[in-house]
Amino acid sequence: MMETTDVTCPTCFEVFQVVMPPPDELPAEMDYDCEVCCRPMVLVFDEGGCHAVGMDE
Repeated sequence: MMETTDVTCPTCFEVFQVVMPPPDELPAEMDYDCEVCCRPMVLVFDEGGCHAVGMDE
């Protein structure tokens, strides 16, 4: 079963869900486009979940 986590877009502040990588692949980073506003971001995954960083930060 795939685990999901909530992410808040750093641009439009909408919340959506993404699939977490397997625990043995953490920590991890992934380029991603917001599912609402389509702005690019980097998702940073760790044991505590995920947070998004805007590409312009």
